[in-house]
Parts: sequence; C-alpha cells; structure tokens
Amino acid sequence: MPLNEAFLGRVFPPSAPYQVGREKIREFASAIGDANPAFHDVEAARALGYPDVIAPPTFAVVLALKASTAAVKDPELGLDYSRVVHGEQTFAYSRPIVAGDELVVTVTIDSLRTIAGNDMVNARGDITTVDGEHVATTTSLLVARALEPSE
Repeated sequence: MPLNEAFLGRVFPPSAPYQVGREKIREFASAIGDANPAFHDVEAARALGYPDVIAPPTFAVVLALKASTAAVKDPELGLDYSRVVHGEQTFAYSRPIVAGDELVVTVTIDSLRTIAGNDMVNARGDITTVDGEHVATTTSLLVARALEPSE
C-alpha cells in the first residue's frame, strides 16, 4: 500500500506534557556513556548558569519518539512499521533541556516519498515548554524497507 499523501504537512496535536526529571537525565547520560558533569551534578550545571542538570543533546529523542509514534503508526498513513529502520536523526536547540522542564512535542509530517520501493517518512518534532517557549526541534527519517520479491 503506498503512503497516504494526505499526511504530507499534517500537524498532530501536542503531546501530553512530559516532566523532565533529574534522575532520567542522569540515567540517560549514563546509558550513552557521557560523564559530562553538567548532566549529572546540579552544582556543575549551576556553575554553567543553569538552574539544574541539563540533558545530553540526544535526550530529545525520548520525547520525540514517544510523540511521533502515534503519527507514524496510524494505519491510514500506510507505513509498514514492521519494516521500519531509523534512517537519520537531527537536533536543533534554542536552549538545553533542563531538569524540571515541562515539555510538549508537536509532530509534523514534513515529507513522504518512495524510492526503489522503500517508503520514507520525515517527521519533525517541535519541542516547547507548556508555556510555548521553543526548546528544540528534532527531525527523523524513517524508512520502511521494500518487500523482497519472494515476500
């Protein structure tokens, strides 16, 4: 089934607010092996001018993935999620994510295309505080691999 072109440019409602926790930031930083003191120690982050620990740049994927799942798994889109591989991920920040932030993500489908039988969806996640301050924008390219001739 081809991708539904009606999804191109579709903006999904903001996600439920996500309260960024200090321990979640520390756990994420440890999981990716980043010992930057600003990700672990409140005083180190404060010395840099932040009110609490800051998140590693890739932490935004935690929020973006959760918010975009409903969009890309919508059966009307026509994306075979069982065949999806993550093609690319980018992050653009206005400021770091800080423990205590309450954030929402608004997902937009920026592009849909099929190349050599591979369906590709580019989704953008605009991350803001619940008060509307822009924090970051993520983009992700998802690729649903083409079926093999014998499948």
